[in-house]
Amino acid sequence: MHVFVTGATGYIGSAVVRELLGAGHTVTGLCRSEEKAAGLKEAGAGALYGTLDDLDTLRSAAAAADGVIHLAFSSPTNDFSNFEGALALDLRAVQAIGAALEGSGKPFITTGHPHENGHTVDDAVLAMAERGIRASIVTLAPTVHGEGDRAFVPTMINIAREKGFSAYIGDGTNRWPAVHRLDAAVLYRLALEFAPAGSQMVAVGDVGIPFREIAEVIGRQLNLPTVSITPEEAAAHFGFLGPIAAFDIAGAFSTAQESLATRELLGWKPVQPGLIADLEEGHYFA
Repeated sequence: MHVFVTGATGYIGSAVVRELLGAGHTVTGLCRSEEKAAGLKEAGAGALYGTLDDLDTLRSAAAAADGVIHLAFSSPTNDFSNFEGALALDLRAVQAIGAALEGSGKPFITTGHPHENGHTVDDAVLAMAERGIRASIVTLAPTVHGEGDRAFVPTMINIAREKGFSAYIGDGTNRWPAVHRLDAAVLYRLALEFAPAGSQMVAVGDVGIPFREIAEVIGRQLNLPTVSITPEEAAAHFGFLGPIAAFDIAGAFSTAQESLATRELLGWKPVQPGLIADLEEGHYFA
């Protein structure tokens, strides 16, 4: 297939592009700059200049493709202080792509929005399954790890360096699901190729890692003590990560069952190192 990919130069998008190319598909990636375009061309993909608010560009690129994977997510001001604005922009982009694909039977894969205010976008995508589009959603584990990660785990590492110790809350048995970015890329490709219309898949490799284990490996790698802190101390220590660091994500979202269903649906089998093994490799601490 010829696949149009938004967010093609991002942390996950770049892995998806390489996965698609390696499986024999061709790719056109949406990008903002010549520098980003050069990276796409070096990988073997085509580049299309534009942003999520270029709705005519999105429509024409989707119409010319055999399938679309939508990975981009940005706010009108290019920061996330306006999260509602980012969701509104995402909804407009999804609707524009959907209009171009309507009645075609082509696949349209998007990324799920765990935030409750993002359900409008997800509902819009799933409704496209009734309009002749093979639309489906991949929801990523909250930790997508691997080379180039700049999200939760690097933030925890930086906090530990700054505070002089690696912390967990209470007994640290609350569990974080995780997935390696290369395994996630395979799932997007399988969804493009095989997922039935209306499918909802979950990209989870590690079903639930106790938060204490993550804190302990960070402490070992940084040669710092690992310390339990109270819930009352969490906000001051972790900042915006405080509520997440105390939350049992795996239990709250039935991660194990959802992960099993995804594997059975598409034959997806994560093969990359889990989060703890990835941290032990040391590249997060270089």
